[in-house]
Amino acid sequence: MTLRDRKRARTRQALVEAAATLFERDGYDETTVADIAAAAEIGTRTFFSYFASKEELLFPESDGRVRAAVAAIADRGPDEGPAEVLLRALHRVGDDSDDLSGRLAALRLRYIREVPVVRGRALQIQMEAQSEIARHLAAAFPDDLDEVTAAALTGAFVGGITAALQVLLADLDSLDDPVAVQAAVEKATDVALGPWLRAAR
Repeated sequence: MTLRDRKRARTRQALVEAAATLFERDGYDETTVADIAAAAEIGTRTFFSYFASKEELLFPESDGRVRAAVAAIADRGPDEGPAEVLLRALHRVGDDSDDLSGRLAALRLRYIREVPVVRGRALQIQMEAQSEIARHLAAAFPDDLDEVTAAALTGAFVGGITAALQVLLADLDSLDDPVAVQAAVEKATDVALGPWLRAAR
């Protein structure tokens, strides 16, 4: 990573952290892009070279999660089935980041419930992610999956994660232990994908 890349990564993270702080303190609707940019010590115009809109700050790693799933499919082992590959991708994401189990995840779920524009963006991201992952799964496991069953498996995977987080992050005390949250998500998703696991066949 070049110096410029590292600087951009730091600025991007500063924007995400500033947004989370302001959202918690002032509320989502009351926080403006200008407020977030000022808190991160950049100009408002510069903000838009990092994020297209305010709601995007709540989903900073959504592309990374899709890339992790696609990478896990690409480097699958000979004994891995589609469910095992997806569970490995989830574990990798949890090792690399607390985006699914930390403070920002709790804020994201809160605003998905409360703010229509955030809810709409979350649905769009989820649908695009499921479509991308399912497409790669169907191509990688043609003997196990067609387009429909790949979509169903991916939906069970994403739905299992989402449903588990809705329960786990409703308790704000859980934010003190993101490792436990991640472990619970992985366990719940393992249950959701149980019928697909090769060991269970």
